[in-house]
Amino acid sequence: MKFLRKHAEPATAAASGARRQALKLGALGGVALATPAVSMAQTTTLRFQSAWPAKTIFHEFAMDASKDIEQVTGGRVKIQMLPAGAVVPPAQILEAVSSGTLDGGHTIPAFWFGRNTAFGLYGAGPNFGMDANQLLGWIEHGGGRQLYAETLAAAKLNVTALLYGPIPCEPFGWFRKELKTVDDIRGLKYRTSGLSVDMMQALGAVPVQLAPGDIVPSLERGVIDAAEFANITDDRLLGFPDVTKLYYLQSYHQANNVFDLSFHKPKYDALPQETKGLVQAALDAASSRMAWKAMNRMADDLIAMQSRDGVKVMRTPQAILNAQLDAWTKVIGTRSAENPLFAKTVESQKAWAKKVVYLSELTTVAAGPAYRKFFG
Repeated sequence: MKFLRKHAEPATAAASGARRQALKLGALGGVALATPAVSMAQTTTLRFQSAWPAKTIFHEFAMDASKDIEQVTGGRVKIQMLPAGAVVPPAQILEAVSSGTLDGGHTIPAFWFGRNTAFGLYGAGPNFGMDANQLLGWIEHGGGRQLYAETLAAAKLNVTALLYGPIPCEPFGWFRKELKTVDDIRGLKYRTSGLSVDMMQALGAVPVQLAPGDIVPSLERGVIDAAEFANITDDRLLGFPDVTKLYYLQSYHQANNVFDLSFHKPKYDALPQETKGLVQAALDAASSRMAWKAMNRMADDLIAMQSRDGVKVMRTPQAILNAQLDAWTKVIGTRSAENPLFAKTVESQKAWAKKVVYLSELTTVAAGPAYRKFFG
């Protein structure tokens, strides 16, 4: 200790003054060096629009993700998330993000299959038995992220997309008459979106694409005969039970959807690398929080539909589910022959699904017997 004190104390007043001057200069230098870091930490405020009406749980998920990003980045990125139609119609969001009219958007990839059919595989199609969480696993670890970037480039879109959020298996939807066989679907004017249009055409339906806010009014007026939108909670909020009481759950048309949080690429590229990592971490957290919220709210709304709204909830008949898979086999063959990027994406998904669905099938115990044991 004596040695340390001896060498730590200035020997003369001149040395002491020199030390004070060095510390002063060091402090000033520290301010100068810190200035770029302060600049990098300044807030970037971005204007986004979702594809979802303001009252829907999907828009709520978009708002939740925005809040998570702001919190995790320490306020360095703030997203003003506007509802559907605030700036452009939902079908024009991707173009608006690409052009810079919007800084970003919150949608699903299926909406953009008209720009490149490969977009449709991120949520639609059988996806070879994967659920949404397994699809996100493919995106993170099976090459899906890189293939999505290739698809954006092939579509000539100036966009960086971050895929997140495991969306529960979507209902087959709302019908005016009960379904027993595939023949009951033939000729129906059925609202759906994305690559699911191809599948429903293969089943003999007449697919119609409508923005979310137009679906229930069209069903009520008889413009369409049947429709699917997204999930149990939003179906109830949008008023489907006021129009028809026949609701079919389980379907392969969009069994494992995910959200697309898209940035205008120059805006995203301007973010510091550290901030980009924080944005991704925020979305990883948002995926889990969203899944937990969805299971709570959708379970409550399903029970309320049956007990309060008088909705008859049914499983889609197995014969129709089998026919959906047959239809997807045809669609995949046709679209793969037309589009090499579609075929490349299919093969990548198949390779991933072959191992992870195999793992799940062998290790996950069936829920049904346990549920019936305790609840009947």
